[in-house]
Amino acid sequence: MRAWQLPAGSDGFDKLFLAELPDPVAGPGEVLIAPKAWSINYRDFAVAAGKYFGGALKEAAIPLSDGAGEVLAVGEGVTDFAPGDRVQGSFFLDWIDGPQVMGRALGDGFAPGMLAEKVVLPAQGVVKIADSLDYAQAACMPCAGVTAWNALFEGGRPIEKGSRVLVLGTGGVSMIALELAKAAGAEVIATSSSDEKLERVKEMGAAHTVNYTTTPEWGPYIAKEFGGAHKVVEVGGVGTLPQSMAALASEGEVALIGVLSEGEPPHPRQLMMTGGSIRGIFVGSVAMAQKLNRFVDANSVEPPIGARFEFDDAPLAYGHAWGPESFGKTVITLD
Repeated sequence: MRAWQLPAGSDGFDKLFLAELPDPVAGPGEVLIAPKAWSINYRDFAVAAGKYFGGALKEAAIPLSDGAGEVLAVGEGVTDFAPGDRVQGSFFLDWIDGPQVMGRALGDGFAPGMLAEKVVLPAQGVVKIADSLDYAQAACMPCAGVTAWNALFEGGRPIEKGSRVLVLGTGGVSMIALELAKAAGAEVIATSSSDEKLERVKEMGAAHTVNYTTTPEWGPYIAKEFGGAHKVVEVGGVGTLPQSMAALASEGEVALIGVLSEGEPPHPRQLMMTGGSIRGIFVGSVAMAQKLNRFVDANSVEPPIGARFEFDDAPLAYGHAWGPESFGKTVITLD
């Protein structure tokens, strides 16, 4: 089989190379999958650069956590899946339900990576994809989709009809969160540095948009002009956190996801003014993925794909996802 790999000590996605590897075989309790589509997340760049948890890769590894495809075979003892089933991987292979479990995570150099023509996963880390999605759309769900679901609907303050949701930027998590929030009857506020991208976000249904370059104090502005956000999908990190906290409505929640920007950590006393809270988000469980897919089918949610690339052009897909033209999810497909 063919598989894209990163070499030991990789310091960037420009080190990707295409390798010919032996076909894997499903053992007891395992599922053999032929992925048909994959998507790229910010985390994948950190893995390629040797800056993810665990540091630089110790040996050559197949990257990417997000893939969807068809079951080819199942190992002994597997009863939940059969050849022909349409499935996706679960970002965390050991977090099935309940409290967070920091176990094996796909595509980090220690657990299996998905960017190959065949992949073997433990059956507990496999999820049937939403019936309404094709493989490319389903490939957007394991990391970005489940992260957005966790941020919006899990924890002590899930959104509901009439909630105001603030999404930062136009990346995959934020744009899927926009679609999910809209389907739940929430009012969505979006930020970006690009007026052109904000126009696209309006077309997707955002009620309000703010250019954070022309409105650098966007947090207080959102609180004053729109009544604040009951939920902030915070993908920026420390650098944007002060503004996100300032944007909160009374008893709102910042769902802390990202590490994209640097800065000084804000003083927590700001939360006292709104009774707000911050909840850490690290993707989610298999059960969350299953709930997300049921919601997607029930509400005809379609994850926004900004660009598609062929399997042979995976490095070009990485380059696009890293660049300024990226919008929503960048997807790799195999016909």
